[in-house]
Amino acid sequence: MLTETRHEQFEPPSLLGTLLRKLHIDIPLFLALLLTALLSFVILYSAGGQDMGVLTRQAGRVGLAFAIMAALAHVDPYQFKRYSTLLFGLGILLLLAVLVMGQIGKGAQRWLELGLFRFQPSEMIKITTPMMIAWYLAEHPLPPKPKQLLVAALLIILPTLLIAKQPDLGTALLVASAGAGVLFFAGLSWLFIGAIIAVLTALTPIIWHFMRGYQRDRVLTFLNPEADPLGRGYHII
Repeated sequence: MLTETRHEQFEPPSLLGTLLRKLHIDIPLFLALLLTALLSFVILYSAGGQDMGVLTRQAGRVGLAFAIMAALAHVDPYQFKRYSTLLFGLGILLLLAVLVMGQIGKGAQRWLELGLFRFQPSEMIKITTPMMIAWYLAEHPLPPKPKQLLVAALLIILPTLLIAKQPDLGTALLVASAGAGVLFFAGLSWLFIGAIIAVLTALTPIIWHFMRGYQRDRVLTFLNPEADPLGRGYHII
């Protein structure tokens, strides 16, 4: 009886909490996303010259994103696992199509022209890559063995290189990070993580050599924004 009483005391009594649970939405995750969205409104309002039109459009996009999140929360997780290989394969094919027939804009070839709108396949790959890695690792005992790590690494490297070829270094790094995050939560040992960091550190000069000039400028600006406070470093400062 005492256990039941204590359990009831810790139940969030709020109407919002009850609604979120019925919608199958994780409350801490929702609150973190909501706080991030509110901060984005403040920053956008300040950077956009206090233009309410810009703020209204952003609010509409955020509202649509939350609606999509609520809809996807009702999808059986098994369905995500079931279609992960298909979606990942489709994403890879679309990335290859971008290299062949993609639209060029601002020096980059990242979009596919689909009649009334343009589609950027790399946005899809941000989601399907970690889904694919999770599906593959779920088919084997955890923590992953070297063979599984090698296959998972190849599944991460393939879309990362295709996106970097466009070129889109930022998105390529995000895709690689998303895949690496799944590997981390699958139980990678800290020794293996340290080895990966050491290898990447050793490869840094080679990676730097093949980076384009504007990509190098972005890295240098991120590391030292005060060097150009009124130009490239303005938003960071």
